[in-house]
Amino acid sequence: MSTLADNLRAISERIDNAARAAGRDTASVHLLAVSKTKPASAIREIHAAGVRDVGENYLQEALAKQDELRDLPLIWHFIGPIQSNKTKAIAEHFDWVHSVDRLKIAQRLSEQRPIGLPALNVCLQVNVSGEDSKSGCTPADLPALAQAVAELPNLRLRGLMAIPEPSDDRATQEAAFARLRQLQENLGLGLDTLSMGMSHDLEAAIAQGATWVRIGTALFGARDYGQP
Repeated sequence: MSTLADNLRAISERIDNAARAAGRDTASVHLLAVSKTKPASAIREIHAAGVRDVGENYLQEALAKQDELRDLPLIWHFIGPIQSNKTKAIAEHFDWVHSVDRLKIAQRLSEQRPIGLPALNVCLQVNVSGEDSKSGCTPADLPALAQAVAELPNLRLRGLMAIPEPSDDRATQEAAFARLRQLQENLGLGLDTLSMGMSHDLEAAIAQGATWVRIGTALFGARDYGQP
């Protein structure tokens, strides 16, 4: 069976190959290890192999892992849907939030970011495929939301995030990612981050400018949703 270190090498090779194919510097694409439903021991193992950035979708699960791994210099990213009653803990315990889609949530994160911590890095999640089941602001609402969030004092607006409708067709994948890239360019805010692409479509995302690819299954294996 593959070890996590083997999986990490395989993913890193895919990322490097995709970046080169797109004529990009391989250092411009960062791996975010998505560890939802996986134990803290798995995060400790990939950290030993060189990973620092960890993404979590579920707040209580993430807080438990943070407590267990507080001896490691990890950078924690929240990437799941955000309810208002979760913003205080997210503002206190994370370095990045990729899934801001409402001004109310951004305002609460800014107000609740503890004094003494650096500004919280945030991405705005956009529903580029128009799926009713997906979180994210609409492309039409994005410019006003981005402008408002950029002015909040304790946040640093870094870029956009999307989870397009799944497709096995490379052209369809790239079209969705190209739309997110174009939306960011149209904002004219000098943003530097595109959080897009997962295990099945990272090559298409990198071809269209992804700076963070969020990798779970290809790194940790299939998820066990019987876990908390």
